[in-house]
Amino acid sequence: MQNLDLYAKVEDLLGLEEASKDLQGYYIDTLKEQSFDSLLDIGCGKGEFLTQIQKEFKPSKLMGVDLSPLMVEATLAKGIDAKCIDICNLEGNFEVITAMFDTLNYLDHFALQRFLGCVEKLLAPNGLFLLDINTLEGFENVAVGSYIVDDETRFLTIDSDFTDGVYISEFTFFSQNENKSFNKEQATINQYYYSIEEIASMTSLKLIDSLDIYLYQEVKDKSLLMFKK
Repeated sequence: MQNLDLYAKVEDLLGLEEASKDLQGYYIDTLKEQSFDSLLDIGCGKGEFLTQIQKEFKPSKLMGVDLSPLMVEATLAKGIDAKCIDICNLEGNFEVITAMFDTLNYLDHFALQRFLGCVEKLLAPNGLFLLDINTLEGFENVAVGSYIVDDETRFLTIDSDFTDGVYISEFTFFSQNENKSFNKEQATINQYYYSIEEIASMTSLKLIDSLDIYLYQEVKDKSLLMFKK
């Protein structure tokens, strides 16, 4: 998995809050049709989704994992159990596992196969794995080009392109320190396009449902998938 600490630092500058809430709504509505008492959220971010799950369903076992220590700290601050850990090193089982906001798209083919194998081990019998992925239309039509944003103490540029099934984003971030000078950080973050059929072929879990999502505009930019063990 890529180092996403820089992404964690700039997430609030990306203007994704409304889209994130809308996507959470799709997950909540889907889970209302299920019965469960334990849930693991992979790539939990700052814990906003887990907070909604706690409020709506009150499961006895609720956990988030993220590879960014900054994100895990934010989730723990909300009073929700969270760990900075590779899920393949996590123990236990869960009736529901979620991976929101194209978490799987950040994994190359080898990493995705490994990831799905570890999800299978963590799922309880008859457990559900709920995830969303970016569609080809989403990659081709959303956020390709240059993005520039700043506030009083930070300046961010992102240059993105989608070529041969890989969405490449070059992040350059300037942040003001206590001495009023600026620190510069750079990172390249890749996302990979997968069809629903490709993902289904990589796991022994059974695909039982899919939903088209129009999150940003009139093109189908995401698919919400549900797998069952």
